[in-house]
Amino acid sequence: MVRPDYEQSKRGFYVIELAVHLRSYYFQVSWIRHRDLHILTVGGYTYTSDQRFQASHSPQTDDWTLQVKWAQQRDAGVYECQVSTQPVRSFFVTLHVVDCDEIYQRMYSDGVPSARILGGPDLHVDIGSTINLTCLIQFSPEPPAYIFWYHEDEVISYDSSRGGVSVVTEKGAATTSYLLVQDATPADSGRYSCAPSNAELASVRVHVLNGERPAAMQTGSAGLSDSWVCVVTLLAAVALHTAVLHTQLTS
Repeated sequence: MVRPDYEQSKRGFYVIELAVHLRSYYFQVSWIRHRDLHILTVGGYTYTSDQRFQASHSPQTDDWTLQVKWAQQRDAGVYECQVSTQPVRSFFVTLHVVDCDEIYQRMYSDGVPSARILGGPDLHVDIGSTINLTCLIQFSPEPPAYIFWYHEDEVISYDSSRGGVSVVTEKGAATTSYLLVQDATPADSGRYSCAPSNAELASVRVHVLNGERPAAMQTGSAGLSDSWVCVVTLLAAVALHTAVLHTQLTS
């Protein structure tokens, strides 16, 4: 049986693994690339100068694997796995290599682009801290041409006399725009909106407070949302359960 497996390494590139499972250790496996009829591997030996290709064998599972590192478009095509039975048996697998951004665009090509500000609809910050708003634009076939930020109904000016206002935008399959307003004052309270060129605007209301601590308040420049509180509580419960179970097993 031939099966393709995919792994993503810590460096971010993809490793493709084509594996065949044999019930007998005594057979030998060869991998052939049909594009140029090149014999890539025989047994555990590699017969190509392309160091991205490597053969491996796991005696524990009887898997014979062809690894392809840093997969590229030119690696696509038919690969033949030959097993040294009498007569020789062959298995074929067709490898398709596509760009991840291309897959994303295909998945959401019929979707409607949308924008949302994380942590809304209300955010609370201490006076003197930094307001940190994150706008996420998704399901767009291409990044927005521009993104405007509004405070109430006025476009935020990054070179105004107030100072301490900056925006960082990261474009990709999903675009993220960050608005940072340093040294928050009560005058910075109000409705903030993110308006990309290709989607409806998204809004959130910011409350700059002096000494009060409502449940949804941000600490410094970032808040601890209810979902994170639930996660922390769940982890604590799991840790307690594990400790109790360990005590019971060792007693």
